[in-house]
Amino acid sequence: MTKVNQSALISAVKGKNAVITGASSGIGLKVAHLLAKAGAHVILVSRTRETLEEVKAEIEAAGGSASVYPCDLNDMEAIDGCAKEILQHEGAIDILVNNAGRSIRRAVSESTERFHDFERTMQLNYFGAIRFVLALLPTMVERKRGHIINISSIGVLTNTPRFSAYVASKAALDAFSRCLASEVKSKNIDISTIYMPLVRTPMIAPTKMYDRLPTLSPDQAADLIAKAIVRKSKSIATPAGSFGAFTYAVAPKFNDSILSVAYRMFPSSAAARGVAEGTVEEKLSLKQRLFTIIRPGEHW
Repeated sequence: MTKVNQSALISAVKGKNAVITGASSGIGLKVAHLLAKAGAHVILVSRTRETLEEVKAEIEAAGGSASVYPCDLNDMEAIDGCAKEILQHEGAIDILVNNAGRSIRRAVSESTERFHDFERTMQLNYFGAIRFVLALLPTMVERKRGHIINISSIGVLTNTPRFSAYVASKAALDAFSRCLASEVKSKNIDISTIYMPLVRTPMIAPTKMYDRLPTLSPDQAADLIAKAIVRKSKSIATPAGSFGAFTYAVAPKFNDSILSVAYRMFPSSAAARGVAEGTVEEKLSLKQRLFTIIRPGEHW
């Protein structure tokens, strides 16, 4: 994977205000460092002030500029207040990276008494994201300038089993983004969607099987976002994601059959199976390893 051209990134973000949600760890943390290094003023948003202050100190020690705005992104009124405070103190926002998210790995048949799983993922991944968009969009429209980058999932393209709650919330955000894009095109506002594959972040750490699956690093994931900013991409997907979308479009039943094999091949999580936390997962079989090579980056 080629890295984004640094001079192009500097040209795209230097002197601009960039809000990054979920900025305290994982992809958001790396994006914050990357954009700050290129000259953006990064506005760090996540739940815990102490962690954000540490990130801010790291960025400033490296010569960058950052501000901290703690916010519980599950709380819609808190988002409104946070956005209002940002606009009051930082001025207009040029870039919004909707990165904060929650993932749940559990089959629908294992979720029949867990409706709250669907509510929680939709609350953060969809409602939280669009609430921030709605709060910041008016100033972008007024200035006729802005870029919104929404972090979606490879699962939206590939319909990965066991991730119905997560993928549905990201698909909702994807549909919102596609509708919004045509409405704001004449206002010089770009909407980008990143169909992110599996990334080695704290979000996937509880699933020990992922320790042995191929993933992107947070740095590689941040680079995809930087490319979207530089190129003002409509969307960015990996070859595996694009292939999955293609096979589902031309042969959906065949695609279902392939994914059904994967569903039976990879076990449910320890929690879904009622196994105690910390239980050692079995090593991947040859078939499992081959499947992850053929369809890399998917959330099996």
